[in-house]
Amino acid sequence: MNDRFRLTIAQMNPTVGDIVGNAAKARDAWEQGRAAGADMVALSEMFITGYNMQDLVMKPAFIADAVAAIDKLAVDCADGPTLAIGGPYTQDGALYNAYYILKGGKIVRRVLKHHLPNETVFDEVRLFDAGPLAGPYDVSGVRVGSPICEDAWYVDVAETLQETGAELLIIPNGSPYYRKKMDVRVGHMVSRVVETGLPLVYVNMVGGQDDQVFDGGSFVLNPGGELAVQLPVFDECVAHVDFKRTADGWRAEKGQMASLPDEWEQDYRAMVQALRDYIRKTGFSDVLLGLSGGIDSAIVAVIAADALGPDNVRCVMLPSEYTSQASLDDAKEIAENLGCRYDFVPIGEARQAVTSTLAPLFEGTKPGLTEENIQSRLRGLLLMAMSNKFGEMLLTTGNKSEVAVGYATIYGDMAGGYNPVKDLYKTRVFETCRWRNANHRPWMLGPEGVVIPPNVIDKPPSAELRDDQKDEDSLPPYDVLDAILEGLIDREESVSEIVAQGFERESVKKIEHLVYISEYKRHQAAPGVRLTLRSFWLDRRYPIVNRWRDPG
Repeated sequence: MNDRFRLTIAQMNPTVGDIVGNAAKARDAWEQGRAAGADMVALSEMFITGYNMQDLVMKPAFIADAVAAIDKLAVDCADGPTLAIGGPYTQDGALYNAYYILKGGKIVRRVLKHHLPNETVFDEVRLFDAGPLAGPYDVSGVRVGSPICEDAWYVDVAETLQETGAELLIIPNGSPYYRKKMDVRVGHMVSRVVETGLPLVYVNMVGGQDDQVFDGGSFVLNPGGELAVQLPVFDECVAHVDFKRTADGWRAEKGQMASLPDEWEQDYRAMVQALRDYIRKTGFSDVLLGLSGGIDSAIVAVIAADALGPDNVRCVMLPSEYTSQASLDDAKEIAENLGCRYDFVPIGEARQAVTSTLAPLFEGTKPGLTEENIQSRLRGLLLMAMSNKFGEMLLTTGNKSEVAVGYATIYGDMAGGYNPVKDLYKTRVFETCRWRNANHRPWMLGPEGVVIPPNVIDKPPSAELRDDQKDEDSLPPYDVLDAILEGLIDREESVSEIVAQGFERESVKKIEHLVYISEYKRHQAAPGVRLTLRSFWLDRRYPIVNRWRDPG
């Protein structure tokens, strides 16, 4: 009977659809495990395909490619540790989310996911069939149970495994980030070890995929809930964990104990990592953005520099006659602080040409919002032209407050391929700028120090589309606006509940109306990284045509 068991945890960054590349990563992790004398190498959920695949996983040719790659891995990794890897599996017309156990040149077991998440960003009930409750599998004389991700959030799967002889729980996950998610994960996993009395290994992936970013943070718990191993968040990592058989069962020996950053750093890292992977995985290398001298474009420029390096970021100032000298100065200073390319492209002549073209149609009408939006749309046109010409992805810069109430011009400042601050309310934009000015980490490719001038953070926000314009001319102060939006969107509170918190009913009703009538803009908006449980896209799905309003 073996009294020692070595597990290699592979916390890796797969790419959806890159089956060959993902298989190569799996093989590399297995080689590291073999070199370390591991009994088993564990990868995350759906690793061979990348995650979350959405409807791609329903395509038979895609499934066939994934399964063929797993078959080949089994052969290639015959002489060494058991390899566990997530992938799709079909049988008798059903499609499963499976965890493949490879040993001795063949697939020795397939564990099928039982509980299918059907909330927030997950539609697994739509995609997969539920597998049966099943018992453990054998690895080097140790009986291992593998609840797959959501399975570990419920009592029945782990208890069934414990009752059928499991000695160790290894849980593959594709668990995306949202603020304070780690506390939720650990809470559920502690419950499982307390209920079963078994040690537990939580294996999560890292990396960005569309709006989601997976933060890793894999960990090992001993019975009773004691933390034995903590891997870092957001970083790829291969770690070897030793277990020892005791009179009371298997116990993990103390290993790597990474410290976890606070929520401000994790949010910022999520935005940087998501952008870095989105650009890399879509085949781009460079980005550009309109740098207005305001706070939103400033923080996006810094995120881009930290994600890609300043040499890969183009900042473009597109002034009109309403652009203040302070904005001109601030934009140039931000670009210089970062070391990014800075282009100056006035829109005056283009605006005059459009105004002249429309003059016969607009004769007898008063200038207003239409003329303001022409400026924004001209900027979008020019930025997209540069994007096409130079092969650089255009970043949009609208924060969650603006996206929520439609304080953005569709086909104008909303034009672009990705929005790093889409799920960041304006009040958090201010604090994030202050945090970045005061902090620098090795994973940031931009310079350290005060990169965003304090004046940019402190001055009243303005779109500068007319004389002396301020955001608060059209909206409540951002601290009030964001508090109302958090109630309406993040907590789904009623109007009367928000009014009871001390807000004016007229303001709450106005904001509620703006949120609903702006839905069509959000359906056409660029994707952006998810930081909360109520981000705009898969987390919150509302109809465009909607006449209902809360009567409260």
